Amino acid sequence: MPNDVEMPARLRWARFRFGIVAPLLTVPPEHGELASQLSGLAARPWPHPTTGESMRLSVKTIERWLYIARNSPQALEALARRVPKHAGTHPAVSEAVGEILKQLRLEHPRWTYQLVYDNLGAVARERSELGKLPSYQTVCRYMKQHGLLRAPRLRHEPQAGFVPREQRSYEVSHVHALWHCDFHKNSRKVLEPSGQRLLVTLFAMLDDRSRLCCHAQWYLDHERAEVFVHGVQQALQKRGLPRAIMSDNGKAMLAAETQEGFERLSITHSTTLPRTPEQNGKQEVFWAQVEGRLMPMLEGEPELTLELLNRATQAWVEQEYNQSIHSETKQTPFDRAIQGPSVARLCPSSDELRRAFRTERVRQQRRSDGTITVEGVRYELPSVYRTLQRVHVRVARWDLSSIDLVDPRRGTHLCTLYPIDKESNADGRRRALPKPGDVTEPQKPVGIAPLLRQYMAEYAATGLPPAYIPLERQPYNPDVGQDDKGNASNDPKECDR
Repeated sequence: MPNDVEMPARLRWARFRFGIVAPLLTVPPEHGELASQLSGLAARPWPHPTTGESMRLSVKTIERWLYIARNSPQALEALARRVPKHAGTHPAVSEAVGEILKQLRLEHPRWTYQLVYDNLGAVARERSELGKLPSYQTVCRYMKQHGLLRAPRLRHEPQAGFVPREQRSYEVSHVHALWHCDFHKNSRKVLEPSGQRLLVTLFAMLDDRSRLCCHAQWYLDHERAEVFVHGVQQALQKRGLPRAIMSDNGKAMLAAETQEGFERLSITHSTTLPRTPEQNGKQEVFWAQVEGRLMPMLEGEPELTLELLNRATQAWVEQEYNQSIHSETKQTPFDRAIQGPSVARLCPSSDELRRAFRTERVRQQRRSDGTITVEGVRYELPSVYRTLQRVHVRVARWDLSSIDLVDPRRGTHLCTLYPIDKESNADGRRRALPKPGDVTEPQKPVGIAPLLRQYMAEYAATGLPPAYIPLERQPYNPDVGQDDKGNASNDPKECDR
């Protein structure tokens, strides 16, 4: 029940009036006694519903309230003050002044109310038809009720086509249905073995429903794909596979290795809208606790190293954060995660996770030496795969010490490829290439080819004679001449000719 300060004025007056006439409704006076009881009530002092000061009421006023309450089925509502006809309007703010206020706020969303009011006065001095301006308090009420609020300061300039959207709190219905992940840069530096002090970045992953911190770890590198995948893999091995993960639009989150890894693990990856960090609001609340509780407890450590910071963070997460009652859920993140319901899945092995977060590439195999080139590095293929022309491999661009050869149809892992070692190949030892299948030595062709025999049979089946005329020529004898047609002749003149 709200107190008297928070209660609306019309409701305070309704309760005040009903409290005065209620005894007359509960125990109706006998015939002829109403006037005396009304006079008694009018003679008493009553506290003012708003100021609390003592006041007196007339008999006519109390009598009018009594008949209103008696004749109405909703006595409390009937005794409330009437809402003025001009309620919600601003008669002192003319339509022309309202248009100027809207234009000023549209052109200058970051101006204060006082600055808007001062500029309104300057416009009014230039335009005499506006008349007398309303007060500053009236202008403030008008702007607030019409949504002409001061815009918050943006960390970045809004992009072209950016449309502000309404904000709503949300929570999924199952544990491990949605995880939030992000990076947080710390202002305190850590001491390296070399003596340098470097800034560190915290990666953390939270479950949306339970607020359970799945994993948190500090890194020297800032928001790289390798760091992001390294942290995600540890969270998956600790808690299992979630159904969806939400992150911002950082390069590490949008890397090909990250996107393809989530797809192979059947995890939906959603990104927040541009310029809307409030979508990951639960993550921002976690950063506040890190800066408000964890880091102050390390202020007395002069030589804070990365290893010490990570050990302290792991202990704080498991012993305090996951075991403390959340102000909104009224449960500890650990208890809420245990109670479920949960949609988590079993996490695959470390090797399968490592192979999942890689991007797939297609390369042409060099038939001369059985190698391929990926990211400027040449890799050798086993001789058993020498017949492949197009090779499908998966690679993590931050680790080129090995890549995976996969089946292009099923996506299964076939073998691991390593960079070519020319020094080892210089020993001269080579394996004999196995013959593909049961291949025997080639034999000499015998008879007419099957296709030509088919053509000859088809031609003979037509019944037509061969479409050519044979040339009947006698064998040449040097002692016997030939005529012009090439036939033998005994004419000596023909022979001489």
